[in-house]
Order: sequence, then structure tokens, then C-alpha cells
Amino acid sequence: MKEERVQTDTVAEIVNKKTISDITVKPINHASFILEHEDIVIYVDPVGGAELYKDEKPPSVILITDIHGDHFDLETFKSVMTDSAQPIVPPDVAIKIPEPLQYNMFAVRNNAKVDYTKTGLDVVVYSVPMYNLREDALQYHPKGRGNGYIVEFGGKRVYISGDTEDIPEMRQLKDIDMAFVCMNLPYTMTVESAASAVLDFKPKQVYPYHYRGTEGFSDVEKFKSLVNKGNKDIEVIQLDWYKNP
Repeated sequence: MKEERVQTDTVAEIVNKKTISDITVKPINHASFILEHEDIVIYVDPVGGAELYKDEKPPSVILITDIHGDHFDLETFKSVMTDSAQPIVPPDVAIKIPEPLQYNMFAVRNNAKVDYTKTGLDVVVYSVPMYNLREDALQYHPKGRGNGYIVEFGGKRVYISGDTEDIPEMRQLKDIDMAFVCMNLPYTMTVESAASAVLDFKPKQVYPYHYRGTEGFSDVEKFKSLVNKGNKDIEVIQLDWYKNP
């Protein structure tokens, strides 16, 4: 009798369960994703509406990088905010959030530290610069408005670039285990610039994300090739960031 095989996961679903150690990465869309380690759940730039998050665990921490609609959407923020969630946002985002939703909120500029261990949550977050360098792109992300983040949890240091180019502050990062690096024109940077920066700060793993621009998707395969040509020890992990419309 011929054995029947039951497919329980699509390829995309299997890929999206990729983990480093015991930190799970769940892409939502473009710049939005979730990091999980045991009972710690971190939402990064939650946008796209409540439906995308209805089956997810509620957040312990919410990180917002910038004011643009692919990073901050008030209605989505309202839908995922809970009494126990503790958001970190740039001040320019904080002023867009109604006061009743500002409980537990940290509004911080670049180079701040938020130590959640004081509240019993084993997470430390550092806000880091994100901005444009090209003259023709300075209007998109001026220096000092948005935050990238370094998150220490689960025994790892995780870098979240936000919208940025290959700025000196990125190139000078140290001891990064997981890096989420943007690459899309005209808003952020080319795959060549992103790869060059990654080769400078040498994360153990890098996830290309935020790679849809005005001319379509950036060539993440080229990014992977450039990184691995320069340093074969850096693992480039490509997930499905655009499974949701």
C-alpha cells in the first residue's frame, strides 16, 4: 500500500521558523518583525493592522524606529499595546501617541539605554543613530530623528538598523550576534553599501530586511554574495519578509 505524506508546513513557514540559539525571528512585513526568547516577546515596528498580530503572543517590549508609515501606525500600535507592554519610541513618534497610551513608554533619542532588568524583564536596549548620508536622501531620515536599536536578551546582542545608510556608527558596532540590515533605494542604501558596512562590523548573522524600494525589491542574493565573498564566516539568512501584502 502506498504511503501517504501529509504536508504540514509550506516552505515559507518552515523558513520563517529559523532560529539562532533560542531566539526566534518572525517576519511580519518589510520592517515589521517579532523576536521571541522564552517568555520575552519583542515587536519591532508593528504596522499593517491588528489582523497580522492576532495569533501572536502579546509583546513584552515594542520598539518603534521612526515616524514613517512603514514603521509606525497608530491604529496597529493601539491594537498590540497591552497593560504590560513597554514601548521604546523616538520623541517624534511619542508626540503622535495619545497620552492614555503612553503608560510604560520610554521616549528616547539616540545613544540612550533602557534597562528592563530593573522591572524584572531580562532585556537591555540601546538606541543608536540611523540616518541618510547621500545628499539627495537627507530629507528622508535626518540625523537624530529616528532610532536604530541594539537589544541584549537571550544571551545575544541584536542590532536593528531601522532606516539608515552605512553610517560610521554602524560600521563601528562591536560584538553583534544578529543584525537586521535595511537596503532599499531611494530611502536607505544600496546592497553594496549594506554589504560593505556588514563586513566592517562583522555580525555572526545578518538578516537582510526592509528591501523593497520604489523600483521593486533589492537584490538580496547579491548582498549575500558580497558579504560571503568578503567574509565566509558571516551567515546571511534570507527570510520571507513580503508574504503579507
